[in-house]
Amino acid sequence: MTDLTFRQLSVDECELMKDMDASQYIGKAWREVDGKRQLVEINYQDPDWPNGYEHHFNNLKQTIRQGGSAIGAFGQDGRLIGLATVNRGFFGENLNYVLLDQLFITLEHRNKGIGKKLFFLSAKQAKEWKADKLFICAGSAEETVAFYFGIGCKVAEEIQQEFYESDPRDFQLEFSLSQL
Repeated sequence: MTDLTFRQLSVDECELMKDMDASQYIGKAWREVDGKRQLVEINYQDPDWPNGYEHHFNNLKQTIRQGGSAIGAFGQDGRLIGLATVNRGFFGENLNYVLLDQLFITLEHRNKGIGKKLFFLSAKQAKEWKADKLFICAGSAEETVAFYFGIGCKVAEEIQQEFYESDPRDFQLEFSLSQL
C-alpha cells in the first residue's frame, strides 16, 4: 500500500470514479427470516454500482459541494482505485452522528487494506468536525458486514427511519470516534 496516495477529491475529479469496477459477487447476505436476521445464500453477481453509477456520482459531487469529506485512494498510475465520503451534516437524537455515505474499492484492489485506510482517514476527519460517531448503512453482503464489524463498528444505537425505508436489508451501524 506504500505506492498509494490518499487525498481529498475535488468536484472536478468526481468523474474519475467511472473507471472503478464496483461489481461484487455476493455469496451470502443477511436477510430477515422468521423475524430474525440470518445469513442466507443468494449467489448474486452485482455487476455495477448499487443503485447505479449516477446515484453514487451525484452523491460524491454533493458531498464535496456541501463541505463534506471525499477521500480518494490513487494508484501509481494516477487512477482512482478507492473512495470514501463523509457527509458534513450532523443528525441523530443528540446530533452526534455524521454519515459515512460511500466506501468503495475497485474490484482488483480489494482485500489489500485500502478500505480500512480510507475508513480511518474518514473517521479522523469526522472527529475533527467534533462528531461522536460515524453512521454507516452497510449493504447486507456477508463480506461487507464482516468488514465493518472487523474494524470496530457495532449495530447503531439509533435506527434512522429514512435509511431503513430506503433499504430495510441494510445494516445500520455506528463507529464511536472515541476509539481513535
